Amino acid sequence: MAPTLESVSATSPPPPPPPQHFVIVPLPAQGHTIPMVDLARLLAERGARASLLVTPVNAARLRGAADLAVRAELPLEIVEVPFPPSAADAGLPPGVENVDQITDYAHFRPFFDVMRDLAAPLEAYLRALPAPPSCIISDWSNSWTAGVARRAGVPRLFFHGPSCFYSLCDLNAAAHGLQQQADDDRYVVPGMPVRVEVTKDTQPGFLNSPGWEDLRDAAMEAMRTADGAVVNTFLDLEDEFIACYEAALGKPVWTLGPFCLYNRDADAMASRGNTPDVAQSAITTWLDAMDTDSVIYVNFGSLARKVPKYLFEVGHGLEDSGKPFIWVVKLSEVATPEVQEWLSALEARVAARGLVVRGWAPQLAILSHRAVGGFVTHCGWNSMLESIAHGVPIVTWPHFSDQFLNERLAVDVLGVGVPVGVTAPVLLFGDEAMAVTRGDVARAVSKLMDSGEAESDERRRKAKEYGEKARRAMEKGGSSYESLTQLIHSFTLQAAKNAPEQ
Repeated sequence: MAPTLESVSATSPPPPPPPQHFVIVPLPAQGHTIPMVDLARLLAERGARASLLVTPVNAARLRGAADLAVRAELPLEIVEVPFPPSAADAGLPPGVENVDQITDYAHFRPFFDVMRDLAAPLEAYLRALPAPPSCIISDWSNSWTAGVARRAGVPRLFFHGPSCFYSLCDLNAAAHGLQQQADDDRYVVPGMPVRVEVTKDTQPGFLNSPGWEDLRDAAMEAMRTADGAVVNTFLDLEDEFIACYEAALGKPVWTLGPFCLYNRDADAMASRGNTPDVAQSAITTWLDAMDTDSVIYVNFGSLARKVPKYLFEVGHGLEDSGKPFIWVVKLSEVATPEVQEWLSALEARVAARGLVVRGWAPQLAILSHRAVGGFVTHCGWNSMLESIAHGVPIVTWPHFSDQFLNERLAVDVLGVGVPVGVTAPVLLFGDEAMAVTRGDVARAVSKLMDSGEAESDERRRKAKEYGEKARRAMEKGGSSYESLTQLIHSFTLQAAKNAPEQ
C-alpha cells in the first residue's frame, strides 16, 4: 500500500527533477542485510541511486552483489565504514562485525550498543555528499539513525523485516501493555482481523528481554518519528494486515516484495547473502535427477544452531521419512569428531536420495528448482517468504523472535504449513526448550510431501497460487512494482520542493 500522491501542475514545463538517492543502513545480521541489499538493487534497477552503508566484514560478503550491479551498470554502491573502535572496550572479539559471528550470548547486548557508534561515520558520509540524499532507509533496530536524519534534515523510512501480520501483533500487544502482563496462559492480541492467541513464550516483541528495554524503547520511538515503513511482503498475501498496520502506524507502509523474486539469474541467486560453500552447479545437477516436487529442503537460517542430540533427531527423521532431501548444516554444528563421524555414516546410508550441504547454501536456487516440493524452515520471514514466492509449502519449526507468529500465519491463515510441534522458544546457543523427536520430523515431512492426500494437495495448491500472485506483484503493473514507483516518485516530488529556485 502507499499514500495518495499529490499532483503537480505548472503553467510551463518544470525543470527535470533531481535524481533520487537512497542511503540504506542495514543491521549487520544476514536475515536483515539480505532483504535490504535486495531493496537497494530494486531501487537501482528503477534508476535511483542506492548507497549501502556497511562495515568491512559485511562489505566483503556483499562483493558479489556489488560486482553484479557494476556489470549491469546499476547505480548501487557499497559505502564501507570502519567498525566502531569502541568494540574492543565493549569486550567484542576482534573481527566480529555480524550477528552470525557471535559465539557467546553475553556479546549480543554489547554488539547492539557498539552499533550506535556508526552514527558518526554516517553523518560524515552525508556531509561529504554534494547534495543531501532523498531519504535514509534504516533497519528498525538502528534507532540511532533517527537523530542522524533529523540533524541532516533528511526524510527517514524504517525497514521492518518481519511480516505485517507479526508487526501488527507486536504493535497492538505493546499498545495494550500485554507483553508485560502475559503469563503462561494464552491471551488474544487485540485489533487483529483474525483471532490470534499467544503465550508469554510465543508473544510478539523484539528486544523484549530483561536489560534490553532501553533499546526497545528507542526503536519504538524511532518508528514513531519515521516518515513511513518499508516491508518485504505483497498485497495479495497480507492485504488485511497491511491495511491495519498502516492505520495503526498512522503513516505510509510501502509493500515492495517479495524482494527475492528480483534475483532471477543464476549469478544473483548464488551471490545473495554470502559465498556458497558448495557449487550451485553441483546442487542443480543433483536436483535435476529428482522428480518434480519430490525433494524436501531443510535449513534453519543463519542464527539457529542445533546441539548434537537434536541434529541427530533431524537427520534420523529425514532418513525415516523416506523422502529425498537437501539438508543444510552449519559448520559449527558439525565441528566435533563425533558429529562428523555420525553425519558421514548418515550420508552413506542415504546416498541415493540425500544431499548434505555444510555451510552456506544458495537457497533461492534450491527453492526455485522444480524438484523441490517442501521446506523445513525456522520460519524466519525471509525464508518463509522465499518459499511462498516460489510456490513451496513448508514444515514450520520456529525457534525465537517473530518465528512463532510467522508459523501461525503460514499454518492458520495462509494454509501452506505443517507444524513440527514446537510450542516454546530456544535461546541462541541454548538447548531446545521442547524435545522434537525423529518421529515428529518424519511425521511432519510425510504429511507435507505425501501426494494424493486431500490436505497435502490443497496445501500445495495454495502455495503455488501464492507463488503466482507473488510473481505478478513484482511485474510491471503489479502491486509491489507500482508501490515502488510511487515511493520513488514521492521523494522525487519532495526533492523538487526542496530544490533552490533558479
